[in-house]
Amino acid sequence: MYGDTIAAISTPLGEGGIGIVRISGPEAVEIAKKMFRSKRGGWEKAGSRSLIYGHVFDREGEVVDEVLLGYMKAPRTFTGEDVVEFNCHGGIVPLRRTLEIALENGARLAQPGEFSKRAFLNGRIDLAQAESIVDIVRAKTDEALKLAVAQLKGKLSGKIKEMQDNLLGLLAQVEANIDFPEDDLEEAAGVKIISTCEELIREAVNLIRAADAGKIYREGIRTAIIGKPNVGKSSLLNAMLRENRAIVTEVPGTTRDVIEEIVNIRGIPLKIIDTAGLRETEDIVEKIGVEKTMQVVEQADLVLLVLDAGRGLDGEDLSIMNLIGDKKTILLINKVDVEEKKIEEEKVKKLMPECPVLWISATAGKGLNALEEKIAAMVLGGHVSATDAVVVSNARHKQALVKAAGHLSEAVEGTKRGMPVDIVAVDLRAAWEALGEITGSTVTEDLLDRIFEDFCIGK
Repeated sequence: MYGDTIAAISTPLGEGGIGIVRISGPEAVEIAKKMFRSKRGGWEKAGSRSLIYGHVFDREGEVVDEVLLGYMKAPRTFTGEDVVEFNCHGGIVPLRRTLEIALENGARLAQPGEFSKRAFLNGRIDLAQAESIVDIVRAKTDEALKLAVAQLKGKLSGKIKEMQDNLLGLLAQVEANIDFPEDDLEEAAGVKIISTCEELIREAVNLIRAADAGKIYREGIRTAIIGKPNVGKSSLLNAMLRENRAIVTEVPGTTRDVIEEIVNIRGIPLKIIDTAGLRETEDIVEKIGVEKTMQVVEQADLVLLVLDAGRGLDGEDLSIMNLIGDKKTILLINKVDVEEKKIEEEKVKKLMPECPVLWISATAGKGLNALEEKIAAMVLGGHVSATDAVVVSNARHKQALVKAAGHLSEAVEGTKRGMPVDIVAVDLRAAWEALGEITGSTVTEDLLDRIFEDFCIGK
């Protein structure tokens, strides 16, 4: 699809054992021949998927690095083009110099995601599979990785193709009715349109319902730990992380700024934010921390409100409850191991009847398993898991499914109202095209550019 040859560093910059500079395109071998020498020579005549030891040289003949060159011949490569990869020592300087020499010898610096874009355009993968590469790189839990790998293997693509094939069969019957009206196929076509579209709508709706859970596995849940000072918020963060991340003292107002960490809860990446205690204060620094806490609460998907079992409810607790509004919230009564408990669970439930109440001890680790189970149940609603056959995790895919379901519903309604089948066929084709946006069979160049802009340069 392209006449030029691209190159980029395909591993993170920094110190490491190995770093890779990738070259792909029709001139990949010729460029590599100008900058790489092996002791035996003639490496380009070796079979595809060979690994050759040698050195990278600059134009003055100076050795830049000792490398292993990986050679993969088109079309059986990721991009479908000739690919050469230099496995260099993993330092910033040798990687940058190797890339510079490749560019000096005729390669062009790859654009973000251009290797994956070429793989798509050359038919090696479809668009949904290409997008899964980013999800694999960004996966924060094993469950998120399973979802991304399933999409890379083509589970979602296979389901979408099956739905498109059903629509194509239906369109063929509709076209036959349009071309040969004397055969009186319209009544039979109408019955088929309704039954097929209703089945496809059910399949699309099931995928749409699972999309929110898929997005959770992919992007995580923003979770705020809030409460008045010294109720155990930082202790709870440390307990959930299984490490001492936040400073814990008996002095109220110790936490002045928000602390954000990611923790794996039943496969769900939770972006947990420990916040400054909410209270009236004259301390300028603490006041800024309180303002940040209020911003975090507004942006949170889930709130963990911590109460102190030994101190009882007061006006500060009630003010915080009013601040939460209709956010998904779990009420945590901390310090369950104190001798005298001054909080009544029934009173708490009356104040916030929609919120579950759990008794915990953050310092002793009591109640944490129950908390994790409750978080998973509230976030996922028990409807889907990463092991399900097909789970949509991309907002773009969900939008395309919603669009397709809308056109299918219009086709059903139009058929029931007795509209001509050639008019109904317009919605059927629109539904087919909407589904094709997921796999890329009907995608536009502008959409492709927007999608691959989010990729790393070396991917």
